[in-house]
Amino acid sequence: MKALVPSLLLLAVFAASPPLARSFEFPAQEISDPIDQTCRLTPFYDLCLSSLRSDPESGTADVRGLACIMAGSVLASASRTLDQIQELLGRAPDPESEQPLAYCAELYIPVVKYTLPQAIDALDKGQLGFAEYGLSESGKEAEECEKNLSGQGGSPVTEGNELVRNLVDVAVAIIEVSQKAF
Repeated sequence: MKALVPSLLLLAVFAASPPLARSFEFPAQEISDPIDQTCRLTPFYDLCLSSLRSDPESGTADVRGLACIMAGSVLASASRTLDQIQELLGRAPDPESEQPLAYCAELYIPVVKYTLPQAIDALDKGQLGFAEYGLSESGKEAEECEKNLSGQGGSPVTEGNELVRNLVDVAVAIIEVSQKAF
């Protein structure tokens, strides 16, 4: 009976204690957001987030799909900038103001018609290096346009050129993330 008393006492202590499963709380599982995680790895987080969230396809896209969506955003922005340049060309009052705009149009036309569509096609095919090259070249053309126009007393398409360059930087960063994932 003496051996039974310590066992009963121990049993009473355990019975009075709350169950271990109730006293230990597991940390809440963090819901991961692939768009947010990917955009945090780019140089322009807010631009990345707003560009990707505006496309309904992004919700189900993998990282390479997000890169494709971002490349599409680059193409859309470059197309808008080219439209603006062509509109300004139509209203250019003299050859002196027309020449730098014509130069920018010459830079943007192949970017919109060939370089970016080929980069997007390369992304679809998994040719990430070629896609990255095409996108980077597009950003350089936007920079060249801006430099050329800025030397003429200010650029009427600075906003468009900067947006193209920033979107390119985001797209290239996402491609680099995608390359590491494979």
